[in-house]
Amino acid sequence: MPNSKPFSAAWKRRVLTRALTVVRAEIERRAATRWAPFPGPQTQALTSDADFLYYGGAAGGGKTDLLLGAAHTRHRLSIIFRREFPQLKGVTDRAQQLFRGRGRWSKSDWTWRLDDGRIIEFGAVQHADDVHKYQGRPHDLIAFDELPHFTEAQFRFLVGWNRPGPGVDPAQRCRVIGAGNPPTDAEGAWVIRFWAPWLDPTYPNPAAPGELRWFVTDGQGQDREVPGPEPVALDDGDVLTPKSRTFIPARVEDNPVMMRAGYIATLQSLPEPLRSKMLRGDFGAGREDHPWQVIPTAWVEAAMARWQPAGVATLPLVALGVDVARGGRDRTVLAARHGAWFAPLDVVPGRETPDGAAVVGLVLRRLAGATAAETPGGVAVQVDAIGVGASVQDLGMLHGLRMVAMNAAAASGARDRGGRLGFVNRRAEWYWSLREALEPALGADLALPPDRELLADLVAPRWKMTARGIQIEAKDDIKARIGRSPDKGDAVVLAHAQPAGDGTGLLAVYAEMAAGLASPIISTSSLA
Repeated sequence: MPNSKPFSAAWKRRVLTRALTVVRAEIERRAATRWAPFPGPQTQALTSDADFLYYGGAAGGGKTDLLLGAAHTRHRLSIIFRREFPQLKGVTDRAQQLFRGRGRWSKSDWTWRLDDGRIIEFGAVQHADDVHKYQGRPHDLIAFDELPHFTEAQFRFLVGWNRPGPGVDPAQRCRVIGAGNPPTDAEGAWVIRFWAPWLDPTYPNPAAPGELRWFVTDGQGQDREVPGPEPVALDDGDVLTPKSRTFIPARVEDNPVMMRAGYIATLQSLPEPLRSKMLRGDFGAGREDHPWQVIPTAWVEAAMARWQPAGVATLPLVALGVDVARGGRDRTVLAARHGAWFAPLDVVPGRETPDGAAVVGLVLRRLAGATAAETPGGVAVQVDAIGVGASVQDLGMLHGLRMVAMNAAAASGARDRGGRLGFVNRRAEWYWSLREALEPALGADLALPPDRELLADLVAPRWKMTARGIQIEAKDDIKARIGRSPDKGDAVVLAHAQPAGDGTGLLAVYAEMAAGLASPIISTSSLA
């Protein structure tokens, strides 16, 4: 008959001790074989002290592994983003390979909970408002796979909660890691601006790979490089603590696994400029424009390449385009046009131009001492007179300025250069007129000041054909898509636009033509 005597306490202790020994051995075995970085850029990135790290550039450098490995070995509460949820499959598949047997995966909340207490979450923000799903949720590592797919506004919003979460040691190191290839379109070009010391060849003080640089972001959302990590007092009295940034490039040659797989041959077979982007991580290689982009990127770049600082000394000022801030982080921008040459833009935070009087004062200071064209009434101050620009229009006239009311929403009677296509409104006419003036073969040889933000603004709008003619994407829609207001681009469009006959506009156009200052492509609405 079986012995029914209960197991003794000593026997239970022996069994428990043996079980714990086995568990400890298994944990040690797993720890000994967990992810480790490749020597070179991946190790340098993992150990970097940067608060904002951008890693990669080329394809095959181990970008996804860096994000997962950093979450696995250096952080307690992490989140890894892709722009769309379907794009997370490759990341989560790799996570299964790395973490299988080390924790539990929950598909319901896209989260790995590892046996050592680490939590790794996965998220996506396909639409602009999706960022609010993650509002107020702290993570000590916030990582982005293929960062140029995100808008700048999404990025800046999400990193706002980069801090230790509940139950995490307050001393836990916090950081943001972005991984990706060079942007393939203009919307991802903000990455080049954010890491300009490494990625922008025109930046006046370039940085070496891995070098730390320090930045603050002022109340208008503008980044400023500062000498070091010490707190900085701004002109408005704010004292800001700088955050560090760096970029560490990586190529397929830095990944032994990909090299053994022969992936380099695949990259070498790609057509240009994709080959330069993916094989060498060339951020200067050509980007692919959106098929409905109003102004091709190459046309704007050519106009900026034509620009010379001496232009203002030889051509009189004929028009001043004024884009008035609508509040928030918007800025008031003045674009001065000297014939076909545009001066560097005057940009003022919106809080410094709270009303029409402040904007008119800014215009008066800008025009003081300027050599104006010999056109009736002097320099044309062209401001969108609807909404916030209305008071600027009225007060400017009281000060004797030649204010030209520009109503972007008004109907247009103009046609395109070929005479076939009309326009839904004046705004569409003005943008298309600038497009035609920038066309290399048939344009007006406009010279625009080199300015990456202006470039991004001018290439952001898209168009579509409607029964009423060409329609340009609404400014609010552009703002939602790129994460900011295209103030600089709108100011240049206003400065270039030929006003419709408003009593003085027609005479001004003829005077410019006679003086050789007007674009040879004159809007036919000026003759309506």
